[in-house]
Amino acid sequence: MNNKKLSRLLEPNLKLYFLVMAAFSVVTATVSLRVGLVEVAVTVGLYVYFTRANQSRRQGILQYIDNLTGSVDTASKSTLINSPLPIMVFRPDTGEVIWSNENFLQLAGVREHLFEMKVEDAVPHLPVEWLLEGKTECPERVVMNNRRFRVYGSLVRSRGKGTEQNLVATTYWVDTTDADDLREHYTASRPVMAILLIDNYEDLMKACADTQRSAVQAQIDEKLNAWAAQGQGILLKTDRDHYLFIFEEQYYQPFVQERFAVLDAMREIKVGEGVHPTLSIGVGKDADSLRELYKNANLSVEMALSRGGDQAVVRGRMDFEFYGGRSKTTEKRTKVKSRVMANALSELIADATEIYIMGHSFADMDAVGAAAGLCCAARKRGKKARIVINLEHNAAGLVLDRLRALPEYEGVFTSPSEAFINIRPGALLVVVDTNRPDMVESQQLLESCNRVAVIDHHRRAASYIENAAFSFHEPYASSTSELVTELLQYLVDSADLLREEAEALLAGIVLDTKHFTLRTGGRTFEAAAFLRRAGADTTDVQRLFQNDLQDMVSRYDIIRRAQLYRENIAVAVIPQDGVDRVAAAQAADELLTLKGVKASFVVYRSGEDVLMSARSLGEINVQVILEALGGGGNSATAGGRVENGDIDTVQQDLLAAIDHYFEK
Repeated sequence: MNNKKLSRLLEPNLKLYFLVMAAFSVVTATVSLRVGLVEVAVTVGLYVYFTRANQSRRQGILQYIDNLTGSVDTASKSTLINSPLPIMVFRPDTGEVIWSNENFLQLAGVREHLFEMKVEDAVPHLPVEWLLEGKTECPERVVMNNRRFRVYGSLVRSRGKGTEQNLVATTYWVDTTDADDLREHYTASRPVMAILLIDNYEDLMKACADTQRSAVQAQIDEKLNAWAAQGQGILLKTDRDHYLFIFEEQYYQPFVQERFAVLDAMREIKVGEGVHPTLSIGVGKDADSLRELYKNANLSVEMALSRGGDQAVVRGRMDFEFYGGRSKTTEKRTKVKSRVMANALSELIADATEIYIMGHSFADMDAVGAAAGLCCAARKRGKKARIVINLEHNAAGLVLDRLRALPEYEGVFTSPSEAFINIRPGALLVVVDTNRPDMVESQQLLESCNRVAVIDHHRRAASYIENAAFSFHEPYASSTSELVTELLQYLVDSADLLREEAEALLAGIVLDTKHFTLRTGGRTFEAAAFLRRAGADTTDVQRLFQNDLQDMVSRYDIIRRAQLYRENIAVAVIPQDGVDRVAAAQAADELLTLKGVKASFVVYRSGEDVLMSARSLGEINVQVILEALGGGGNSATAGGRVENGDIDTVQQDLLAAIDHYFEK
């Protein structure tokens, strides 16, 4: 039937022509019978000739089609049987093997065909879900007889008995063992570069006698060489406190699994009373060249130092990984650096067409105090700075009210949207009290400004403001206000600083040090003394921290919900919305006053987001804990935000992060 249909399509249709010729013959016969008979004879002769010619032509075409179809079927069968690739046909619903070629039989180690066998008998653990999902390639390698294969396949429906349809899968097996081994060998042998730096080398040398220095250095070298020997690499001492370590990537995972145990080994060396060496490690990996590896290692060690040292930072192709960093940081700054940074900032202010100062979102007293100090520095250079802040959404209302009442601060405060519209080319943007681009008051303003300066004391996170023209980042400082006060000592006279500005700076220091009880060093009190000489009244500063009755009730409502976790960590979770940020932070501070509590966490809802406020006495690094949840800060004070989060899920994630911190 199919052949008849095909022949009808291929043969020309001449019936209409013969009908017309017959009609002309009849008409001609009415005029001349002889001529009409001749036309009829010619028409009949032509009809017979063309009928026979079409029949012969149709038979030739059908014969050609039969030969072609047979050749294709023969080629298809030959391809399946003699294919250089192993082929197996099976039913994915029942796992029954239908057919396989000789190459697959040899691969499976079976002498006879796999009829009436199951797929799992021939190929254990062969996944078939990808075929049912319409995919043409197995997402993972299939192992058979110690060889690895990339499996391709297709799924068709075949007719069974009656109207029943069966699924039939045809799979093609490509041996990738050699290619995979070559790729794994290449990956395992790629170089990894690490820069090792003794953080407190100068302090170590001062803490020991001249006769002991060589012995201390020998102990350090011995610890480093013993650790580096595990990596089968090359450890080179490039300076008295710098080392370069190059090893293959196959030894990288053991270092990670032990979480760079050399950090703990270094602290076992005792030099003096309470003095021991600490190590910072910067690792560069997954780079395309040795130059890029060295660049990544340098970035990593800078990141480790900016986070307080005594830790390892790994820079991969895309992001950073952090290990260690749990020890309490000590003050390591010098006045030389402050003087150099003050001169650099003074030049930037002098060259700027206009100056904008911006802190983090929901600015606190530390951010506002630092901004006020920089306004004084700009005013000393004859320029008027503008502070970018949301006046309706901040945690420094009393300080802002005092500053806005001054004639010098008329028109100084501007909203982020106004600053973004009015900023001009050549403007200088100074970011204070944060180094993360996602935490600033206005990301649009940050992205639109070409000249950016950063002054911050928080430990640097994986995402930070890059390519800043000026960066005064000291994680050892108590607050950004302390850093700005140090700069002001080289930029202005104490008489140039307004009393309200001095009190704003002092309030920032008091806030971040919890009234000079946490993260204070000698430089902290020197900065406070300078501000006191500039006219800051400690009584007025104390009034800035007074709360009304409603705030106290809110704070104690949070505290009464706290529960102890791991016996020395207080965790308070407030499921309902409407918790004030300042009250939550103050509640976290007050929880530390409870006997036996070493760290506190307050988890609360703010709109669609879940916020976290964390405090510590210094023994527990809350910044490392909250960093696992996308937060940041420093070892004693940290915070975090989970957008569109569920508070119960965030609570479980927080407890898991705390457990992970102690398990490390």
